[in-house]
This record gives sequence, structure tokens and C-alpha cells, in this order.
Amino acid sequence: MTITDEDCLAETLAFNEQFEATAASRPTRGETPDATVLATLRRNRLGGNTPPVRLPQGQDRVVAGGVKVRAFVPDHVDGVYLHIHGGGWAFGSAGGQDERLWHLAGQARLAVVSVEYRLAPEHPFPAGPDDCEAVARWLVDHAAAEFGTQRLLIGGESAGAHLSVMTLLRLRDRHGITGAFRAAHLLFGPYDLSMTPSQRSFGSKRLLSNTDTVRGSYELFTPEMGAEQRRAPEVSPLFADLVGLPPARIVVGTEDPLLDDSLFLAQRWQRAGASVQLGVVAGAMHGFTLFPLTITERELRRERDFLATA
Repeated sequence: MTITDEDCLAETLAFNEQFEATAASRPTRGETPDATVLATLRRNRLGGNTPPVRLPQGQDRVVAGGVKVRAFVPDHVDGVYLHIHGGGWAFGSAGGQDERLWHLAGQARLAVVSVEYRLAPEHPFPAGPDDCEAVARWLVDHAAAEFGTQRLLIGGESAGAHLSVMTLLRLRDRHGITGAFRAAHLLFGPYDLSMTPSQRSFGSKRLLSNTDTVRGSYELFTPEMGAEQRRAPEVSPLFADLVGLPPARIVVGTEDPLLDDSLFLAQRWQRAGASVQLGVVAGAMHGFTLFPLTITERELRRERDFLATA
């Protein structure tokens, strides 16, 4: 395991400490958030206390039998990036990071299509995966006509990284589709919903995610399941057959309860025959790319370069 950005460690750890110090002022993502907390978390930008900025360049559309997406289409398009947002399957939105996605679209010459998948607890598993699968199939069939290219990429953050892998597996297993998506970009995802050792041992440290919030997210997303059921490959892609999946870039921070998930998935991905770039960011907490840090600037640049050249 190679750790990157150690030259930024002092800044990164100082930010983590400040984040913990202000934890009392933020809504808690409990196992069963009340309606007010849920509404607040969904209204505000992930990791922040203000609504996200919505840009006029974002196009809201309905595709694939009724699934909503938000698309960003630059003047020059060399590919299509299917983006799946994070938020513990219960928060976040396709319109939650317009500035980042529009910048990525222009810099990497990609049409970015972000999925407005249904959220738990109102719509638990498998609603979200169903929506992502539907949009992915729509892109396989219509990207050439809609965007002038059949070069497809997929990825997301946190729950969105999980849903990205699940989408690739569903395309392969349900529809016999492999190779349509050229690469996957997976940021700090949960891949074992029965909980890896790093998830269980992280404890109650009040960073963006910890043992309790991770467990609570799983209970919202899969409310009828116990640990053994969550270990099923249809729920936890770490236990799936990964043969036939595309090259991937997998990123996580050392201060993330999901550290093991990325380490284990990268190893299994490579053993299944696909190339993997594994990035482990020194001192970074879960969701670090939401915040104005040096490591965020670097990571978004690395993401852009990977997607532009994959």
C-alpha cells in the first residue's frame, strides 16, 4: 500500500481536528433520523450547512422509464461519465455538486450524467440500484445518439462508489453487458455492508463518518437484513465475482472507517484480471473531497486525468 500526500498531512489532520471540534453544531445522522433532521441533511450540501449551488449548465432530464438525471454537456464531448452521488443511500442528490461536475465535464471533455436515484428509508434496497442500472442500460443503448460517443465511464463517491460497482455487476449478470464501460472511478466506497474490520474498529470519532453512522446507513438502506444477508454479493460487491469488470481507480483516506473496503476491493479487482490504481491519502477522512483542502485539489485533478485518459 502506497500512501500519497504525506506532505499535506499537517494541514489535513488540523482540518480533521477542527471538524471534530464543531461536531456538536451539525445534525447527527442517526439510525432512524426524524423528519426534520432528514429534511435538513437532504436540503444542505453534503458535509456543509448551506444548500448546494445549482448552475444553469445543469440539465434535468427523465430517462430510462422515469428515472431522473442531471446532465452537464460541454462543447466538446469525448466520452460520457455516469456519476452516482454519495450520501449513505439516504442523502445527497444529482444536483448537489454542480460546480464540481461542470468543471469535470469541461476539463475532461465528458458529458456527465448524474443519477437522481431513489433514497432510503422511503425507498430501501433495491430501489437505488435499480435506478442506476436503468440509467446505465439507457446509456449503453443511447449514448451514441444523445452525446455522439460510445465511450462510457462510471463512478461515484461513498454510497455512489458502491452503486457504481453494483451497476457494473448487474449489467454483466442480468444483461450480459461487459466492456461497455471503459473504466470505473471509485471514491471511498463501502463494499462490505456486513462491516469490514476498519468499519467496526473506527469507533465514535466525530468525523464525517464513523462506526455508528456507517452502521446506521446500512440499517436505513437494508432495513430487513442482518449481517449475514448483507454479505450477499447482490448487496456487498466485495463478495461478488469481479471477472469482466473494467480498469478502476480506487481511492480512500487513512482516517476513513471504509479504509479496508478499498484495500480489499482493489486486491480482489486485480486478481479478477483488471488493472487497478489504488490511492490512499494520508490523514484523509471519509468524504474529504467535499472540503477545501490541498488534498482535495490534488484528488480532483487526479480524477480528471484518469477519466480523461481512460
